[in-house]
Amino acid sequence: MPRQLHLSAALDSPGHVDAAHFTALARLAEGAALDFVTLDDSYAPAPHRLDALATFARLAPVTRGLGLVPTVTTTHTEPFHTSVSVNTLDWVSEGRAGWLVGVSDTEAEARAFGRKGTAPADELWAEAADAAEVATRLWDSWEDDAEIRDTATGRFVDRAKLHHIDFEGPHFSVRGPSITPRPPQGRPVIAVTVAAADLAPDAGAGGRARVATAARYADVVLLDAPDRAARLTAATELRLRGGEALRILARIPAALPDDAAADALLTEVTEGGGGVDGFHLVPAEAARDLAALAGRVVPALRERGLFRTGYTGRTLREHLGLARPASRYALAATIPAPSPAPAATAEVTR
Repeated sequence: MPRQLHLSAALDSPGHVDAAHFTALARLAEGAALDFVTLDDSYAPAPHRLDALATFARLAPVTRGLGLVPTVTTTHTEPFHTSVSVNTLDWVSEGRAGWLVGVSDTEAEARAFGRKGTAPADELWAEAADAAEVATRLWDSWEDDAEIRDTATGRFVDRAKLHHIDFEGPHFSVRGPSITPRPPQGRPVIAVTVAAADLAPDAGAGGRARVATAARYADVVLLDAPDRAARLTAATELRLRGGEALRILARIPAALPDDAAADALLTEVTEGGGGVDGFHLVPAEAARDLAALAGRVVPALRERGLFRTGYTGRTLREHLGLARPASRYALAATIPAPSPAPAATAEVTR
């Protein structure tokens, strides 16, 4: 039996600010049993653009299986708040949240906040890596059974199972613990977009820093590559750096104005794997193209045994075949402390 693909799609819809529009898109994607959807976001001034995370919080109660992965920018923001916000999305979606890590590199965005100026891309991605480290530590800072909810004693949590994270870095200093219980997934899925050029020997410092962040923290990489050969080379290198559990989805355009375009996309995803686990589809017109994807492309993939007929798991990690990670602090608590070394005997000479 052929290996089944992972499929996701972008819901980017410039000019749309109505909940009904995004609800309809999410229902199309969920009807096709896509792994997840993304929504781009930034702090650049733009009319008629909604906050991606807040939009997906609105979609959480009207969907049941679809993963929700908004772009959340780390520049100009505090990782504590990012961690809590993504954690909250995981709770309200019952374990279907992710975080597409973004950075802000324009003067307009820096001026909008007025806290600091722009920085080189490698510094921005180093800061993003620190933000991801803080977020994952905060998600782990509550052990899974930290909540007691004992009305008889008035105890809500077992304080011994809440942990300070004590992060000290060049960009942030965060003590913790989180103010939100551990996410249903343990840690929401982290995604990073990487270009094949970022992995080239002559890649710039910014590209190398982006790859380093993805290799260390990403569960999913959305890979931009110009052709199948470049896709295979980049995917192979990413697995060497990020491990075999890393899910790599090739980002490809999905403009589907007619059946011919849908059939061409079907050929691409059927034959153009190039070492990736699936595809992240970027529509030109979201409503039209998602309808064609759900109505023509996905049914054809199912006929070939290349895509699921429905969701078999509940969480986004389950859709992607990713294990639920244990809290690092709970694991540390189970490791016996080393026996104290025997006291040294001092030799005194006279």
